[in-house]
Amino acid sequence: MKIKDVRWEIKEIPLRKPFKIALGTTKFYRGITLKICTSELCGLGEAAPSPKITGDSIGSSISALKKFREILMGENPLEVGKIMKEINQSMVFNSSAKAAVDFALYDIIGKYANLPVKNILGGEKDKIETSLTVSIGDINETLKSVENLLDAGARVLKVKIGLNPEGDITRIREIRKITDAKIRVDANQGYSLKQAMRVLRAIERYEIQFVEQPLPANGLEELKLLRMVTEIPIMADESVHSAEDALRLIGTVDAINIKLMKSGGIHEAIKLASIAKAAKMKIMVGCMIETKIGISAGTHFALGIGADYADLDGYWDLIEQPYEGVKFEKGYNKLSPKPGLGITI
Repeated sequence: MKIKDVRWEIKEIPLRKPFKIALGTTKFYRGITLKICTSELCGLGEAAPSPKITGDSIGSSISALKKFREILMGENPLEVGKIMKEINQSMVFNSSAKAAVDFALYDIIGKYANLPVKNILGGEKDKIETSLTVSIGDINETLKSVENLLDAGARVLKVKIGLNPEGDITRIREIRKITDAKIRVDANQGYSLKQAMRVLRAIERYEIQFVEQPLPANGLEELKLLRMVTEIPIMADESVHSAEDALRLIGTVDAINIKLMKSGGIHEAIKLASIAKAAKMKIMVGCMIETKIGISAGTHFALGIGADYADLDGYWDLIEQPYEGVKFEKGYNKLSPKPGLGITI
């Protein structure tokens, strides 16, 4: 079995409402759908580049995919380790384009084996609890968003913070007044150490699961210090892209957020998960704004490795869904028993 065709298309889909975090505001999804085919099978992948997080763009991802196509043509898609090694050695960065190739290869492998990808990775369950995200807004916007998500079945809320310390404290307090759902917070590098200490001490009383990336990505010593002065577990996100990053974070944080767009796909992410587990760090599998191709891949990975947490709602605010796969039911992302990633167009 050999790869005979590699093609892609750019997708742009508006969001139902602006998505605001400490790093900026997003009004639409722009990504790339990749299709890799042999004579018998085709696999789907997705690149969701993020200049501020992964350092890539639509343009750089397309350039990378042109290079990757030269590597892929004529290769056996079942040899994912060999292929991804060549792709990673061919250029640095462009992790979302690498993830697109990785997803498509795993999709083919699953279809060839007639098994869901999660089972190939060792998983047995078909669903995982996921948070739904509350973006930054004023109190009225925040509470309305919370009520809508709870009505939709949310059991876990991930509240974006990081722009206004006092306002963030107020928002968390007011959310806790109306729900006993699990709450986790994400500052997206928005605070200084002093601000983070102030906010975390103030919200400890509201039963916060963990705080994600409260400080700048390169501030590892400050993350370590913050961890010593708060009862809220600290999770790294923008600080961890690779296995090397995970090694540097041992003893610095309580948990890491593995995003397949950051790691360059499932094959590399398995290495991050192995390091985290060996170091007794909790694992969350997260996402960018993605379609159900990427979110299905993330859900398969989370179930395959037995992740502790999931934040896999990146398709939630797209005004249209060009693909079907993972489904959200009563607080859980649930996968079908279809082979591969289980994507339909």
